[in-house]
Amino acid sequence: MKSLIDLAVGDTLEQADWTTVSQDMINRFADATGDHQWIHLDEERCAKESPFKTTIAHGFLSASLMPQAFSQVIAASEKVASTINYGIDKLRFLEPVKSGDAIRYQFKVIDVTDKPQGKLYKVEASCMLQSSGNPALVGSFLMLAVIV
Repeated sequence: MKSLIDLAVGDTLEQADWTTVSQDMINRFADATGDHQWIHLDEERCAKESPFKTTIAHGFLSASLMPQAFSQVIAASEKVASTINYGIDKLRFLEPVKSGDAIRYQFKVIDVTDKPQGKLYKVEASCMLQSSGNPALVGSFLMLAVIV
């Protein structure tokens, strides 16, 4: 496993383990964000009215799991003081993550830029659904590695 400082353009990484997105996770995300739409929380109503027949995770819940996933595919380095979320260039939600679905991320480094504080990494990420094999989301994420 490479450390962040050793990543280069073209490197690809994939989470080994799947993460199950539970209804409890979805409920807690709704409470944290104030987004209490029925499509996320009301299992009975979803069974009757939703095209998905079950609750679905917030798109931003899936996106918010990206930093944790990325930390699982890189090794720690004493040269990196911290990794800072630098933003998102592009984010698309392609397929819903249903309650109980399992997801995992795949990453490809597409750019590395030197900055005064360290190195800025642009990473294309796909959040894959175990149930369908399709991406739930794709995006270009930016992370700044602050170098010691």
